Amino acid sequence: MPIKRVLAPRIDFSVLRKELELPGDYPAEALEEAEQAVETPLPATDRTDVPFVTVDPATSRDLDQAMHLSSRDGGGFRVRYAIADVAAYVRPGGPLEAETWVRGQTVYLPDGKIPLHPKVLSEDAVSLLPDVDRAAVVWTIDLDADAAITGVALERARVRSRAKLDYAGLQRAVDAGEAPEPIALLPKIGALLTARAAARGAVNLPLPEQEVEPDGDGWRLVLRAPLAVEEFNAQISLLTGMAAASLMLDGRVGLLRTMPAPRPEAVTKLRAAAASLGVEWPDGATVGAVVSSVDPASPRGAAFLNQAAELLRGAAYTAFEGEAPVETGHGGVGAPYAHVTAPLRRLADRYATEVCLALHAGGGVPDWARAALPRLPEAMATTDRMASAADRGAVALTEAVLLAGRVGEMFEAGVLDVDGPPRPGGRTRPPGGTVAIDDPAVQARCTGELPLGERIPVRLAEADPKTRTVRFEQA
Repeated sequence: MPIKRVLAPRIDFSVLRKELELPGDYPAEALEEAEQAVETPLPATDRTDVPFVTVDPATSRDLDQAMHLSSRDGGGFRVRYAIADVAAYVRPGGPLEAETWVRGQTVYLPDGKIPLHPKVLSEDAVSLLPDVDRAAVVWTIDLDADAAITGVALERARVRSRAKLDYAGLQRAVDAGEAPEPIALLPKIGALLTARAAARGAVNLPLPEQEVEPDGDGWRLVLRAPLAVEEFNAQISLLTGMAAASLMLDGRVGLLRTMPAPRPEAVTKLRAAAASLGVEWPDGATVGAVVSSVDPASPRGAAFLNQAAELLRGAAYTAFEGEAPVETGHGGVGAPYAHVTAPLRRLADRYATEVCLALHAGGGVPDWARAALPRLPEAMATTDRMASAADRGAVALTEAVLLAGRVGEMFEAGVLDVDGPPRPGGRTRPPGGTVAIDDPAVQARCTGELPLGERIPVRLAEADPKTRTVRFEQA
């Protein structure tokens, strides 16, 4: 799918910071502790001989993960995944840890991020930047020729990344057959892991993302479909998360990322949508297999994927000790799964990783990590809502600003969603749904009797930056 860019004038995103009460500067005590933590000694175990590389957005400096992929003698693969060792720099019970609980995760806005950790750590001393030694938790995951896990080990170690790669550059290198040696196997291993995911019923939605990016003195709205290497990179993270969940379940203590499996009635509804949109659903095919076959760039494909998103509801963090929780699986992953690969940007990962280290070593989980587990689900739910609201608000504000002077104009739009029947006793409103126009790349409410998956003419009826509202009418 081509990238759509439309320049918007300067936008004041501070209104979102105030409205959502996002944290400002780090408190002096916490910042002082972070600056002192920079001097923390690196681990004695030395893995700097492994040529790790990172793969992230081009402008990122908070680099959580570095990987090295290799073939194993006798067949199969070895995945080495180094994760920034944040826990080595954050003292339990100190002001720095307390402030990270206030923040919960890094929140991204177009005019800057609200980091989980001070930049002296997250973008310097703890970040896996190239050509410097860093503390990491290194996962070593052995796979057979079909990418099934045959062994898992993890350790604290000193590592050194050799290069900071970005997705677009890596995709060009892969397409040219010139991927750097440390991750030359990423397309092969990623494809095998993707196939395994589909076989176990995982649901991966390759929906294009709306992003707001700076452009000179203004902003641009970008609609960007994920690159293949992004999906393969995500599979390495998912692989590690599944290995972590297995360790926790075997050790009878931990923090899982859970999501109910798609409800049968929701799958039935999606089948009906597939039939109406001309999407093939072969007998015996899983939801994940059908979703992966759809072209997100086509109007009907985009509408189908929008409907499929309804299957992935109810994600949560589930802490447990002793008996395993009733719900251990993640419907999107198709297996038990845990968050352990982004500790610079997500609070829960620091504690979940510490649990895994202790269980793998055969020792007890540190009291500070064990005590945090039951508190994390509520803390992460709160910060997830805040981060989602910031993301939605930034896009909605940019859309409204882009279109503010174009009320009354005609556009061609694809119908992504239509309203269901009103609930008994619920509030009635004019029929309608969600449409997407291409230029600028906006998705918004549209009133009318809309045909799902079709392209129709629409008229812009409202675009108000003050309320961040955009609304179309069927022409």
